[in-house]
Amino acid sequence: MSILELRKLWGNRPLIAAAVGVLIQDETGRVLLQRRGDDGLWGEPGGALEPGEDFLAGARRELLEETGLVCPDLTLLPLPDGLQSGPELFHRYPNGHEIYIVGMRAHGTLPASALEQAQPDDSGETLELRWFALNDLPPLSNNANRQSLSVLRARLGLPPLPLEPTPPAPPVGNHLMALRNRVGPRPLFAPGANVLVTDGRDRLLLLRHGGTGKWTVPGGSLEPGESFEDCARRELLEETGLRAEALEPLQMFAGPRHRFTYPHGDVVDNVSVLYRAHDVTGPLTPQAGEVLEVGWFGADELPAEEELSGTLIVDNLRVWKGGQGT
Repeated sequence: MSILELRKLWGNRPLIAAAVGVLIQDETGRVLLQRRGDDGLWGEPGGALEPGEDFLAGARRELLEETGLVCPDLTLLPLPDGLQSGPELFHRYPNGHEIYIVGMRAHGTLPASALEQAQPDDSGETLELRWFALNDLPPLSNNANRQSLSVLRARLGLPPLPLEPTPPAPPVGNHLMALRNRVGPRPLFAPGANVLVTDGRDRLLLLRHGGTGKWTVPGGSLEPGESFEDCARRELLEETGLRAEALEPLQMFAGPRHRFTYPHGDVVDNVSVLYRAHDVTGPLTPQAGEVLEVGWFGADELPAEEELSGTLIVDNLRVWKGGQGT
């Protein structure tokens, strides 16, 4: 379901919005910003993903809709600069809708003259487009824009932009389940994080999940206001009793390949960051009811693909196998 469809059932209460921001720079390093139709302030082009859409496709679509421009070299920023999540990315729109923005940033270049061909759509989202120097920015719409532009400012040795205060994040509950109770089995975005944990013999920890009966890695869904890394830490502790001194982000997974249907019929569009755990401590204590079995697997001992919990886990394990010996 799109976020606008969810609003009809959820009201103004906070939702987690899987979104992409688009950072376009010209030949002098200036950044392209839009003056927004909702609050009259400035920000990067971008917006929420459509169901089944990956981040790069979403970035291209949002750029075209909000500027009328196509950027041939548009790519996603590498992790961690490309990631956006956390309690500071709360935003309340003028109409009262509340969101926590999570997702990715894309970056590309266009000549300054491209602005002469800009033609935003007729939605009213874009009032004006203009190039700005990174050391001379206009009033910005929200913290997501401030953080994104701070990524670019850091490349020039400029300090990060100060963030506006935000309310405390809600207590951890089960946000996805609460949404399910309203929407039934229809597809929902499920932003979250998974964790690769290995032992001293370079074997990977896998869990057999109680809900699917399939093998998976530790991980789960974000709660409102939670960062991807905080989600990874929480899920690792809840499902295994283990703690990681450091978590290294490896890759973001999203798009139609990572739609998953549970045995009972619920459908999710996974938007998941894969982390590698370093300096893991604690006794391995599987979560009762959630985890049926645990196992340590070498690269040539992994379960068959049909025994894994969907294409997200298949691709997680491919990343792990591809990194063996590095």
